Amino acid sequence: MFQQTATPRAAVGTRRLLACGVVAGPLFLAVALIQALVRDGFDLRRHPISLLSLGELGWIQIASFVVTGVLCVACAVGMRRVLRPGRGATWGPLLIGVLGAGLIVAGVFVTDAGAGFPPGAPAGAPEQLSWHGILHEVGFIMAVLSWTAACFVFMRRFAADRRWGWAGACAASAAAVLVLTSWPDLDGVSVRLVLASAIMFGLVAALAARLLAGLPAASGAARRPDPAGTADEFQRAHRS
Repeated sequence: MFQQTATPRAAVGTRRLLACGVVAGPLFLAVALIQALVRDGFDLRRHPISLLSLGELGWIQIASFVVTGVLCVACAVGMRRVLRPGRGATWGPLLIGVLGAGLIVAGVFVTDAGAGFPPGAPAGAPEQLSWHGILHEVGFIMAVLSWTAACFVFMRRFAADRRWGWAGACAASAAAVLVLTSWPDLDGVSVRLVLASAIMFGLVAALAARLLAGLPAASGAARRPDPAGTADEFQRAHRS
């Protein structure tokens, strides 16, 4: 198992990978919210943050999507190193990696202008989606569905280890995101999507931080006790 056999250098590398999952969400949300405040014509109450990818400063949001996706993929690699072997050791990290890939797709293929943004765009929704607009939506769907599936994978692993609080957090997070993203009322949809993103990234950060707590110190000293039952208990749960 990784926890018992890894060298301090390998542990440092894994810590860095997991740390990527901790910073991904705050970075993405901070970049989006700052732009929402300073971009001319942008109103978070009406405009989804994907529209920030358009216009002269659109490269900032594009880069944010791509960098956040890469950070999530890196975190998935770190999770895989720590969790194996055991229940969810393959599918949990893989699904987090697909979340990252979906964000990269959503960044590379920008959405279509609409709702009056950028300034001069049609006031309503575009009459027909472009090919890149369709691929942007595909990336979004990839991210949400893979993250939701990962919630249930990790929930089963936590439940197997009788970590009911964490299992409940995974289930509640998935339910909240599904409600926020599928609510039929279009009023406030942009705000709901931001809240859903905060929940998604928050859970990834919490899982990554939990696993980080169980890794050896960078100095190579003996592994710190893990009173919360972090990665060590993850690994003991239903090994296969």
